[in-house]
Amino acid sequence: VLFWIKKSLKAHPEVKTEIGLYATIIQLTPRLGIALSTDGVGTKLLVAEMMKKYDTVGIDCVAMNVNDIICVGARPLAMLDYIAIQDVRKEFLVDLGKGLYRGAVEAEISIPGGEIAQLREMVRGLQPSMGFDLVGCAVGVVDMKKVILGDDIREGDLLVGLASSGLHSNGYTLARRVLLSRYRVNQYLGELGRTVGEEMLVPTRIYVRPAMRMLDSGVRVKAFYHITGDGFRNLRRAPSACGFILDRLPTMPPVFKLIQRVGNISNQEMANTFNLGIGLAVVVPKRDAKRVIQISRQFKIPAWVIGRAVADPEKKIIIPSLDVVGKDKKFFPLD
Repeated sequence: VLFWIKKSLKAHPEVKTEIGLYATIIQLTPRLGIALSTDGVGTKLLVAEMMKKYDTVGIDCVAMNVNDIICVGARPLAMLDYIAIQDVRKEFLVDLGKGLYRGAVEAEISIPGGEIAQLREMVRGLQPSMGFDLVGCAVGVVDMKKVILGDDIREGDLLVGLASSGLHSNGYTLARRVLLSRYRVNQYLGELGRTVGEEMLVPTRIYVRPAMRMLDSGVRVKAFYHITGDGFRNLRRAPSACGFILDRLPTMPPVFKLIQRVGNISNQEMANTFNLGIGLAVVVPKRDAKRVIQISRQFKIPAWVIGRAVADPEKKIIIPSLDVVGKDKKFFPLD
């Protein structure tokens, strides 16, 4: 698919970024560009169906898109949603709308339109008439002289991690297999402080406000990384010939410890699949790390220096506490 998609880029030279970055930028004027990103919520929707709770997955939809938009230094403006449903159910759609609205408020964007498609023969859920999918496409604006591509990361730069709210919207195939084969979805677990289903439906954290505050206050952000699928291997996306040593990661939140223990999951698979408690990573010079942490905490988001950049043409990601190294397409045990 990507072979043919990439061929289409020749039609408009104003499309400035390569496929593989978090968002695509189209240059409109010498200084103004728009950033585009599209993503969905994935199989977290199956948990919503099991819980019969649909008023938070709209937040996830907004988050997965706007968190990608900010990674190129763009300010999100709007998002369109696409809802595919097996059967029209009014109360269900109202609940989806509530979540989309809450996400839009947190991200400071508008949702000016979208599409609802009834696809009975294509969409199937866990129960009759309950299947649905939820996808968004977000747009933002960016100063073409301030686009963040991660091409100026240097050895010694620090990596600051902003806490995730939990699983976010990735790794749910593994999380569902492990947790729901052992526990009921409505089973309360003391180590989580809530039911399994409630933990799995905690909305993805939206990082727009702290990220924009960092940029507006003069923090020299060299890269934003939205830690989603592939976990910390997302740190290999930037073109700079640098890897990272994550030697100061905070302790994994309880939900990840639970998944690893119950499922007997290796450190490598955990690192390949989950965010492990960090939802957004920011690369800055040493002098700006403290300011990033201060700004994050102003928005009640815990943040820590979690590692540093090292010169490495192979762009390896080393996590000493897990005894793993990320290279190529996955994490491996450290030699």
